Amino acid sequence: MSASPLRLRFAPSPTGYLHVGGARTALFNWLLARKTGGKFLLRIEDTDKARSTDESTRAIFDGLNWLGLDWDEDVVFQGANLERHRADAQRLLTTGKAYRCFCTADELQVRRAAAEAAGGAFVYDRRCDHLAKDEIDRRVAAGMPFVVRFRVPAGDTSWDDLVHERITFPNKDIDDFVILRSDGTPIYNHAVVSDDIAMGITLVMRGDDHISNTPKQILLYEALGAALPRFGHLPMIHGTDGKKLSKRHGATAVGDYQHLGILPQAMVNFLALLGWSPGGEFEEVMTMEQLIASFSTDGLLRKASVFDPKKLEWMNGQHLARLPIAEVAARVTPLVVAAGYSTAEHLEKNAAWWHTLLELLRVRARLIDEIVPMAETYFRDAVTYDPDAVAKQWKDPAALQPLLAATRETLQGLSAWDPALMESELRALAEQKGVGTGKLFQPLRVALTGLSTSPGLFDVMLVLGKDRTLARISAAESKLATMVAGT
Repeated sequence: MSASPLRLRFAPSPTGYLHVGGARTALFNWLLARKTGGKFLLRIEDTDKARSTDESTRAIFDGLNWLGLDWDEDVVFQGANLERHRADAQRLLTTGKAYRCFCTADELQVRRAAAEAAGGAFVYDRRCDHLAKDEIDRRVAAGMPFVVRFRVPAGDTSWDDLVHERITFPNKDIDDFVILRSDGTPIYNHAVVSDDIAMGITLVMRGDDHISNTPKQILLYEALGAALPRFGHLPMIHGTDGKKLSKRHGATAVGDYQHLGILPQAMVNFLALLGWSPGGEFEEVMTMEQLIASFSTDGLLRKASVFDPKKLEWMNGQHLARLPIAEVAARVTPLVVAAGYSTAEHLEKNAAWWHTLLELLRVRARLIDEIVPMAETYFRDAVTYDPDAVAKQWKDPAALQPLLAATRETLQGLSAWDPALMESELRALAEQKGVGTGKLFQPLRVALTGLSTSPGLFDVMLVLGKDRTLARISAAESKLATMVAGT
């Protein structure tokens, strides 16, 4: 790696959302820049005016900001650099590294079809490169449309890739490619090289679907007399079926995951481990600071990575459990308010109670959104009993009704509303009644929450408070009485 500070870039096209693959590319460039004290630059490649939209540009900015990937200099918009792109193409014409091609699209299609019919691949035959200068000048003066083609030299083009090591392309396999269209706009490879030179980019790290573009770009660098950057090509991201990640695998936009209850630090952590490994024994759950400290191009992997949504949810649960509880509250409060369970003012006034409840619920959730339905029962006056929970835990309502009544009386007489005291007294009650604690605790859980599963039973009672706990047990007794009467 160069001793001078690295200059890296992320250069998306604003023709759609920020895909997780693009986000991973941006992240790797950002981590390396932050690790080495280099610069992370952002370029919006908006030369395709028909497909580029302001909405997509905003989606890119929003996605990067959500992930915490800040850029170091003003955003470069490729479309603003058209005159430089043309000037660089003119330099190549002047130095004989490129030539004008007057062949029409129809003429090229006829030759392409003939080559395919003969069982071969079409290669441009350089017929326009053999035109005399006065004939070229005559055609230009007559206003005949032309493209500018790069003259590919003989030999090979090679580079030492950060991921794939030495890669070589025989130049004979590279057609004299167009760098400027007949309307004077640049083709992708030419615009990219022109911009990367102007931005002083020293390392180009991108997806390995760009490997075939790299020899063309290297030839352009050399023809323009510019220093070559290093190149690194990252493996593709696949779905769990082993195929390239696409919409058929579910959400692929970073913005979608933001709205599905995924934390940005979890997404960053997850993306970082798609195609990179710190090496040796390492803890999978890492903060941004740990990722920066650990990141190195030596850990970049050659094989494709698998985007497993279940693994992402697990990762999110791990980060959710580590968040300061005030930050959890800040994220969940608007969702609880939107669900109509409470108001922001009430939750702020009862912050200690709200934080206690969140501590209980977040360890059972993988997504922020999952906390909301789990929280509902703690805000409602009446319990909604899950039919499966009732069928499983209230099988004998006649026997259970007096047991719950005794439970209520025991809790009513407690000198303090303390989980340890609750547990001690109810265990003593179960022994006195000759039943296992499970035969008491599980039906009681249903009485309090309506569910078979919940946070710790005594923690639930603490959060509900004494009055609501006793009221819910009384309501369960009434429900049991109805069930007995109905048999």
